[in-house]
Amino acid sequence: MANVTYIAPVKAESTIHKIRCAAYCRVSSSSEDQLHSYAAQVKFYSEKFIGSETEELVDIYADEGISGTGTAKRTEFQRLIRDCKRGKIDRIYAKSLSRFARNTKDCLNTVRLLRELGISIYFEKENIDTAKTSDELMITVMGGLAQEESTSISQNMRWSVRKRMENGTYESSVAPYGYIKKNGKLVVDPSKSKIVKKIYEWYLSGIGLSQIAIELNENGIPPIRQAKKWYIFNIEYILKNEKYIGNSLLQKTYYTDTVPYKKIKNNGERDKYLIIDSHEAIITKDDFNKVQKLLSERENKYYNKNCNKAAFRSVIKCSICGTIYKRKRNNGIYYWSCTNHDNHADNCKSKPIPEETIKQAFVSMCNKLIQHYREILLPLRRSLQELNMRRFSGNTKIIDIHKNIADIKEQRHVLSRLRKKGFMDEKKYNEKLTELESQLARQERELKKTAKADNEDDTLEQLDILIDSIEKQDNITTEFDEELFGIIVERIIVRDKSLEFILISGLSLKENI
Repeated sequence: MANVTYIAPVKAESTIHKIRCAAYCRVSSSSEDQLHSYAAQVKFYSEKFIGSETEELVDIYADEGISGTGTAKRTEFQRLIRDCKRGKIDRIYAKSLSRFARNTKDCLNTVRLLRELGISIYFEKENIDTAKTSDELMITVMGGLAQEESTSISQNMRWSVRKRMENGTYESSVAPYGYIKKNGKLVVDPSKSKIVKKIYEWYLSGIGLSQIAIELNENGIPPIRQAKKWYIFNIEYILKNEKYIGNSLLQKTYYTDTVPYKKIKNNGERDKYLIIDSHEAIITKDDFNKVQKLLSERENKYYNKNCNKAAFRSVIKCSICGTIYKRKRNNGIYYWSCTNHDNHADNCKSKPIPEETIKQAFVSMCNKLIQHYREILLPLRRSLQELNMRRFSGNTKIIDIHKNIADIKEQRHVLSRLRKKGFMDEKKYNEKLTELESQLARQERELKKTAKADNEDDTLEQLDILIDSIEKQDNITTEFDEELFGIIVERIIVRDKSLEFILISGLSLKENI
């Protein structure tokens, strides 16, 4: 009879997959108290998950000094949503609904989106967990109250601003190029005011906007507000700004009354207020009026009301010299010409392209995408998705950096209190503050570097936008769609006998012309 040997089963070690959690923090102003609250939020969430057997902190997303009424300027909030879509997060913690959003519509849309992705949100103050389906009504109510509070605050602030405009006491927070702010007033900056005068002088002598920008860049003149270089719209802004003749026109733009607030150019919908001789002038009124007349004449010469010049502006680039193309009109036909060639024909041998040719090339390229996007875009998206998922792994380094930033900001807050109470003299305070600011800058650089290494660029998200835009086209198109062009095209490179369309996500498609 055969021998039977009993072999006991080996118990496999149970693998516990921890819930990957993220924390979202936000303060809506840059005041000292609010920044202390911000540091406290970051510190709290950094320590919350230490020792937890079921949850682990993946990352902290913190917007500092940003309004919660909309999501457009909340870069960390947008990064949070992107990471959720990429499958990096299972659950989100937020201090309160008002910290997450004061716009009920955005809040509900975000909650529903995350729920579809299998991600829950826990609002600690309200004790609301979106994992429970019955909480959506509570989110609507609480979000509505937060939105109403934000709207009330905004309306009060706008009323205050309008009153100061009416009585002439309103002061702009930003000084235009050529001025500096001194005791709340605009004062002429001697060095930059010379540049403003030179720009007016050049334009009145017949030099165009693009050539003025080239001259300033070639002479190493520092551009406006930390921009990389001078652009045509910078020159246009200076030439059209009434501030340079000592006047101030207030409420050129306004915000909508309901959230999310949108900034709109005031074309007569709201009152405007003109303050005459509000500050020292840089340009004479006679020269300013001559420039306005010349701008108007050139505008009428090259553009008409039925043509939208913005569609291709700053988008078309020369493959020979790398210069941006500009729009011109000849015998009633619109062309796009290399700015370098237009100013110095010997420097670049590129030829002007009829605007209609560019539009038809775009239509042809779109139709090919509409017909073949399943073979081109969908496999590309799957490959990128798989690559990104393989690249991602929990990064504790980024959490440690957040802790360091929170600690430094806490020290800065304590330092400020010590000075206010008289326990520290000004010299010692400045020394310590400089040291802390240096540490903070170093940590923020490290955070940016680490986040960049850990997160791929927005290629996948942009590819989704491209696919979505193409899928919305029911049939092949016969006419140029300006809105579609603005969404999916980043750049057009003009080559010898073709146009290369650089689309969002980096996809490049050539079309013969």
